[in-house]
Amino acid sequence: MSKTIPIWTCVLNRSIQNHRERMRQSALVNDGVSLENHKESSTCDKYYGDTRQMPIDWDCSLHLPLWVSGTERASIEKRLEEWTQQLDASGADISSLASCLKKPLRPLWISQKTVIWLNEVPDHESWDFTPIILVSASSPSGVVQRRTSSEFSWNYIPGAGDDEESWARGLTPSLFWNCAYDIINAGPEMCNQMVADIVEKDRVYRARRGQDAPQVTVKAPNLLPSSDHQLSDNDESQLAVDLANFNIDRNSSDEDCVISWLGLTNLAVGTSQNAGVSKVDCILNCDKESIFADPKAYLHLPMVTSKFDRFSLLNNLPSAVNFAKLNLSEGKTLLICCDNGEDISVCICLAILTALFDEEGTFDGGNFFSETCITKLEMRRRLITICKYVVNARPSRGNLKQVFNFLSGGRAGLTNMPT
Repeated sequence: MSKTIPIWTCVLNRSIQNHRERMRQSALVNDGVSLENHKESSTCDKYYGDTRQMPIDWDCSLHLPLWVSGTERASIEKRLEEWTQQLDASGADISSLASCLKKPLRPLWISQKTVIWLNEVPDHESWDFTPIILVSASSPSGVVQRRTSSEFSWNYIPGAGDDEESWARGLTPSLFWNCAYDIINAGPEMCNQMVADIVEKDRVYRARRGQDAPQVTVKAPNLLPSSDHQLSDNDESQLAVDLANFNIDRNSSDEDCVISWLGLTNLAVGTSQNAGVSKVDCILNCDKESIFADPKAYLHLPMVTSKFDRFSLLNNLPSAVNFAKLNLSEGKTLLICCDNGEDISVCICLAILTALFDEEGTFDGGNFFSETCITKLEMRRRLITICKYVVNARPSRGNLKQVFNFLSGGRAGLTNMPT
């Protein structure tokens, strides 16, 4: 939150400004050709409308917290234009963002020691920017950065802002927001118990509906030996679920959870829990657990993330692409699924989309791939295409690296694919 998100907001602001400038120039060209055509052109009206809505002083500067050093700031600023050009060339849908964002993005930081007087906070509509509120769960540090006028920074607590499986206690995003006020009103002393009750009620609800609802044993977290941290057997039994070695389907509580189709490609991505009720011709299951399906239209390739096996995807990708080519060439629909539908299945889908489809998204059996040198930029474009349809996609860096290694140097694995 100190550098990455501020970089994102700055690059997005710059890309939006570039987009609107291109629209303005296009409208001016049309206006120069024919004023009458411009008056009658709804397209030009849209271009002008977009540029009118953008403030003259659209802020594209980099906003960092005070504790980031001047050297780091200068290093980041040198690369902003490069990153903006990469985003512009990636195929991301900047147009939609530009049409709905009326003010530039700007990050604001809030920590545990931030004091806010609610009656002195101005209405956000009066601000000349769209705030991105960054709330840190880490502890503020009392060490002032040397040789700067910086205010207090934060001591990083591992897992405070990511790796929610290690601290979320079984809560999914939908569960949390549905019960947010109950959790807050429970107070610090009863918070853990309230979360445990909510998670258990949801588990029972899903079990009665025949959905995946694993019974997870309660385990106490490791605490430093201290007189203040003595746990009785009763206290330990009330602690919420430790998910360090167990993954719960984040979408299992969503009644409307469905598979995501990638346009007209006949490819779909989803969870293995929903695969059984999905109306598809064949299934490629990347989950560790198998599912009941027609053996003639089903392939089970159990895979794990790069945290547990750095070559799991790479070793299985040739078989996955072979299976996909065989079925897609016959016009069949293919569901690629994993335990959460967010990581492994997305990466396998990315490999299939890149290896078997041309740049227009048309199935060609690998002709475009065999004649093209796949770069990281090309793979990024394909991933962005997938993310437009699979909105919950969260492919990990390690798994994406395996896909790139397969696509850039793994053609040997594709030579034996059936034609």
